[in-house]
Amino acid sequence: MKSIKTIFLIIPFALCFTNMQCEDDINIDSPNQICDETILVDQDLYDSLTASDFTFINAKIIDDCLTIEIGASGCDGNTWGFNLVDSGAVAESSPEQRYLKFQLINEEDCLAYFERTMSFNLIPLQVNGSREIILHIEDLETLLYYKY
Repeated sequence: MKSIKTIFLIIPFALCFTNMQCEDDINIDSPNQICDETILVDQDLYDSLTASDFTFINAKIIDDCLTIEIGASGCDGNTWGFNLVDSGAVAESSPEQRYLKFQLINEEDCLAYFERTMSFNLIPLQVNGSREIILHIEDLETLLYYKY
């Protein structure tokens, strides 16, 4: 009788431990996982970029991501590529300023109009010793203030 009681005591106790498992798939998202793209810091690429035919619709900063919405002609917009390129230069002001160009890579040859939204990781633009920078994006009419 004592062994049956022991078994009935051990079984529920063992079942409690089977439910205590680590979940390997829980991961704290880093900005690289949250944002679609990473900004390129490349003076030569910045200097060589030419304007594409697109329109800025909206640009806003949320945490460490810059979200840009554009419109352009194309067949469906699904093949478009995007780059946001920083010149690498930092204007020494308070707050510091950085200069960028947005590149739309659009090989679609259709006259329909589509809009797309993408986001870029801003962490590579942070300046040591600063908590805020002003972003100048060529052809974007507003300045963007990135606080980090």
